Amino acid sequence: MKMFKKVLTGTILAGAILTLAACGQTGLGNEGGGNNSNGGTTKKAADELNIGVSISTTNNPYFVAMDKGIKDAAEKAGTELNVSDAQNDAAKQTNDVQNFISQKVDAILINPVDSDAIVPAIEAANNANIPVILMDRGASGGEVLTTVASDNVEAGKMAAEFIAKEAGKNAKTLQLSGTPGASSTIDRGKGFDNAAKDTLDVLSSQSANFDRATALNTTQNMLQANKDVQAIFAQNDEMALGAAQAVKAAGLSGVIIVGIDGQPDAQEAIKEGTLTATVAQQPAKMGEIALQAAIDHFEGKDVEKTTVSPIFLVTKENVGEHNW
Repeated sequence: MKMFKKVLTGTILAGAILTLAACGQTGLGNEGGGNNSNGGTTKKAADELNIGVSISTTNNPYFVAMDKGIKDAAEKAGTELNVSDAQNDAAKQTNDVQNFISQKVDAILINPVDSDAIVPAIEAANNANIPVILMDRGASGGEVLTTVASDNVEAGKMAAEFIAKEAGKNAKTLQLSGTPGASSTIDRGKGFDNAAKDTLDVLSSQSANFDRATALNTTQNMLQANKDVQAIFAQNDEMALGAAQAVKAAGLSGVIIVGIDGQPDAQEAIKEGTLTATVAQQPAKMGEIALQAAIDHFEGKDVEKTTVSPIFLVTKENVGEHNW
């Protein structure tokens, strides 16, 4: 097969994807992937597997916990891992996944930065017959073995219902949304908006990219125009903690602040009273489940297309009961 020089940059993504697809079609992907040329699964033991893992960012405790869950499970199983940090860069994540395909890993676990942007990389893995497992966030296309995630629509709904209960009907509320294009941003916003439309007065909704420092600055700007705010919903705990800093700096009191994730810093803030509540997820467990799904696949076991990880509303009354 004629070899093509691959220049791994986002600007020539289409050419790289086509090259990888060609490799898969001529059988190179079958040597390292999970499916043989007849469409079946090549059985392997856990300690024979080499798994590529792409985490959206390790600058967030939630995904650090997910990463640790995968690594701990891999160590117990004797599975080899190749882990990359996309640094919240969709183009870098695509390149990382392409590298895994070139290395002929057995399977790829992906926590997408962007649910749309990751599709070409998933399709390239499909063409190379390498199973893909998604974690925490879904994708807009491509074939995946399974998606391991919480019910993010329900999480957003739980947050809105809690605010309405605590602050009353038509409470003046701000929303901090996550990274644009991420399925968790879309789903948490959908759940919140649907529940809030008849119960809350949402004054403004702005993206803070799931980042604490960005949320601090964004909330400060939002508060300048909305000093009578009664509640803030942040689509993750990092943003909720940034919002709490902004509220304190503005000298406001009694503002209800709700996040999603259940990270340790958020639980401490709930104990201290600077955060009101969070909808806790289990990122380490998600990582463990995702790796086990890959192992099960290569052992010939059935893997469900979707695995839902439970969520819990954490307030001062039950803080500490749902730790990562």
